[in-house]
Amino acid sequence: MSRTALLVLADGRFPAGGHAHSGGMEAAVASGAVHDTVSLEAFCRGRLHTTGLTAAGLAAAAATGHDPLILDDAADARTPSPALRRVARRLGRQLLRAARATWPCAALDDLVHHRPGLHQPVALGVVARAAGLSPLDAAHAAAFDSIGGPATAAVRLLSLDPFDATAVLGRLAGECDTVADTAAEAAERVASAGVAVLPAMSAPLLDITGEQHAARTVRLFAS
Repeated sequence: MSRTALLVLADGRFPAGGHAHSGGMEAAVASGAVHDTVSLEAFCRGRLHTTGLTAAGLAAAAATGHDPLILDDAADARTPSPALRRVARRLGRQLLRAARATWPCAALDDLVHHRPGLHQPVALGVVARAAGLSPLDAAHAAAFDSIGGPATAAVRLLSLDPFDATAVLGRLAGECDTVADTAAEAAERVASAGVAVLPAMSAPLLDITGEQHAARTVRLFAS
């Protein structure tokens, strides 16, 4: 197992398309819900323990080798917003494209042939497995992604001090580890108990604002 592979996968420079998405941050800023560092931290914490936990569970399960098509259906069921489902598949497609260039393997080629637009967390788990990473590694990558993207977007949207935004991520590090551990433990039970044991935490406000954001004609981020 190469820990460097995890760094590559979690690096913001990895061409997985995440730079074009704010993880709901643009809509939160537009509504006034996020307007400073304190509200940014509250937003990221809420996202981490809801959609972040759900994504981490799916990623960890995919990294165990569980059928990604079954997990993709489970991701659909956990994403009630059509707009956010489209976003997740768009990001999954770009992630697989980047991964096939970075860690070429027949498994990724075969998967793209059968379902090129996997939900991003499922694609992340599959890619982590191809890169030789563990389910816990995949869970960590998914959990961090759930807060790292919005924090980066907040710097651009609010002209926040990057040091302050990074400090938010630092303060959430312990909770991020806890979420990853919980997700990986659930993923271990999928083989015997099915996908229903995976986290299915929801964030209805993110679903609502995701639909509203998709309808806006002027926006900085795609989501």
